[in-house]
Amino acid sequence: MKPNPVVWFEIHVNDLERARRFYEAVFQCQLEPLPAPEGQASGNEMLAFPMDMPGSGAAGTLVKMEGVAPGGGGTLVYFGCEDCAVEQGRVVAAGGQIHKPKFSIGPYGHCALVVDTEGNCIGLHSMQ
Repeated sequence: MKPNPVVWFEIHVNDLERARRFYEAVFQCQLEPLPAPEGQASGNEMLAFPMDMPGSGAAGTLVKMEGVAPGGGGTLVYFGCEDCAVEQGRVVAAGGQIHKPKFSIGPYGHCALVVDTEGNCIGLHSMQ
């Protein structure tokens, strides 16, 4: 296995526009529609986070997919931030909740856990 093996993520949502507003407000970015790949169900709707496919890190989307519900599960996606307290500070105003405020993880930086408008828990990570 190569280092940093995750190359793609999908965050499942019920209300794509509500989720768009949350993520764009918290991360101060614009999500763009992404057509479903050939061969996938045409009912899937996706909004992509800003991507640099040849760059490092994982790209991904918000996805509304029939038969797949959002919510807590066994996988947690962490978003890299300069200072995760900044993005954490935007969560409640964007309609989300703070699950665990910014905390130290020793020499690996800091994290915060927040819940989006769809019930998904996501992580915020920064070195400061």
